[in-house]
Amino acid sequence: MDNRTAQRFSCADFTFPLLAHDKVLALLHLLEFEGVDVGVFTGRSHIQPKDVVENPKAAASQLLASLQATGLRVSDVFLQTGLDPASESVNDPDPAVRKRVRHVFERVLQFGEALGSRHMTGLPGVRHQAISENDCLSLAAEEATWRAETAKRAGVTYAIEAHLGSICPDPQSALRFLELAEGVTLTLDYGHFVAVGIANEAVHCLLPFASHFHARGGCPGKLQASANDNTIAFEAIVKWLRSSSYNGYICLEYVWVDWRDCNRTDNLSETLLLREHLKTLCERA
Repeated sequence: MDNRTAQRFSCADFTFPLLAHDKVLALLHLLEFEGVDVGVFTGRSHIQPKDVVENPKAAASQLLASLQATGLRVSDVFLQTGLDPASESVNDPDPAVRKRVRHVFERVLQFGEALGSRHMTGLPGVRHQAISENDCLSLAAEEATWRAETAKRAGVTYAIEAHLGSICPDPQSALRFLELAEGVTLTLDYGHFVAVGIANEAVHCLLPFASHFHARGGCPGKLQASANDNTIAFEAIVKWLRSSSYNGYICLEYVWVDWRDCNRTDNLSETLLLREHLKTLCERA
C-alpha cells in the first residue's frame, strides 16, 4: 500500500500580472490550485516591498480576505528587493545597503507569517566587481545563513533560487553556496540551467536540497518554453521527488515579463498542460 501524501500544486500570482490581484486568486481557485506563490518584487508584482515594509500586518490583512474567499493557501513568499538582481542585492559591498535589505526581509517575513506561509524564497546575490569573487560569495552565504536562522525562528523554511546572472548560475556553484550557507534550502528551477545548455543529469544533484520547486517548460536557448519545445526531464524529476517523500509544493511558475523572451508563451494554456502532465507523472511514480 502506498502511504505517500498526494503531491501539492501551487501557481505563482505573477504568472498573470495583467489581472488585478483578487482576480488572479479567483482564477487560481477556478483552476483548482491548492496554493499560491506570492511575489513581492520591486516594480513588477501586485504586492510591492515598500507597501509591506510600511505595515506588514495591514498588507497581509488585505490579502487574507481574498485568500479566505478562494480557499487558497500561501505556498511561498518570493522576495526580490531590487529592480534587478544586482540592485539592493543581499551581498552588496555597502554595509548600509545590506542593513536596509535585512530590514525589508524581516518585514516581508512578518507579512508571510501573517498569511500563514511556511516558506520564503529570496535571491542569492550577484557578482559585484568592486570586491573579489570569494568576498561576494562569503557575503552572500553569510546573509543567506542569517535569513535562514531568522526565518527558522518564525517557523519558516528559507530557500534561495539559483538563477541566471546570480552568484550561483550553475549546479556546481549552487552546491558550493549551500555548503557555506547553513540551513539554506533551494527553490529549484531547472530552466535557469537547461536554458544555457546544462544537461538535466547535471542538475539532478540539487534535488535533495529542494524545499520548493518551480515548474515550467524550458530548453536550450529558452528560459521559458512551451510544452512542445520543453526538454526538462520532468518524468525523472517527479520520480525522484515522489520516491524521496518530498513534501513541498510544485509551483507552476510561468512568468510574463519582457526578459529573455518570457512573454512569448500562452501562460494559461501552458500552465494547465504542464500541471496535468505533472499530475499524471505523480500518479505513475
